[in-house]
Amino acid sequence: MSKFLTRVVIQLAAAAFMLVTSFAFIPDGDCSQVPEDLYSEYSDSKIKEHVVREGDTLYDIAINYGLALNELMRENNLSGSLIRPGEILVLPVKGLYAMSMSRGEISRDELLLLARVIHAEARGESFEGMVAVGAVIMNRLESPHFPKSIRDIVYQKNNRVYQFSPVADGSINLEPDEKAYQAAVQALSGKDPTGGALFFYNPDISSDQWIKTLPVVTRIGNHVFATSL
Repeated sequence: MSKFLTRVVIQLAAAAFMLVTSFAFIPDGDCSQVPEDLYSEYSDSKIKEHVVREGDTLYDIAINYGLALNELMRENNLSGSLIRPGEILVLPVKGLYAMSMSRGEISRDELLLLARVIHAEARGESFEGMVAVGAVIMNRLESPHFPKSIRDIVYQKNNRVYQFSPVADGSINLEPDEKAYQAAVQALSGKDPTGGALFFYNPDISSDQWIKTLPVVTRIGNHVFATSL
């Protein structure tokens, strides 16, 4: 069998497999969100490829798998973003965010929310500074003194004041860029440039005197990162 025919057979087999699994894992009427059981069912040692479907974009595929767009393009020797249904993309195994998170499973909605917070709080900061903001939220998630979901942490109030100012001023609703998504993926996978901080603030603009009394862990860019007393 020629190399061309072999590749066609492999592509058809992969497409058939993806068609079957799409019916198995996507509930009727819910196609906009990747099901969480897909993440738990497959480890990153099993999922290494993605068969391009009608309507897929390279950017969406990268975000869905928690990959950097340039990393996905480099892995597949792509010079542009044009992809066609039926093509097989190789996925960099180490970047699959939802398959083997060190901090447990995460839904696409939670990833989006974390990216929104990071974008609203730290756009203009270095990538490390953006990851650090996400890490604070993840550190709160593990702390017994904070709510037990990313959404509850983000929307938490203290004396009727939101913990995160972007929630109050509406900038939480800004569309995050790819850098914010990648920072969220890093934070979700356990990256923590702060070394365990539970709070952060900009000392040049913060009017909260209490937060300035907390033990400082580190400073990254314009933000000071602190822990509890």
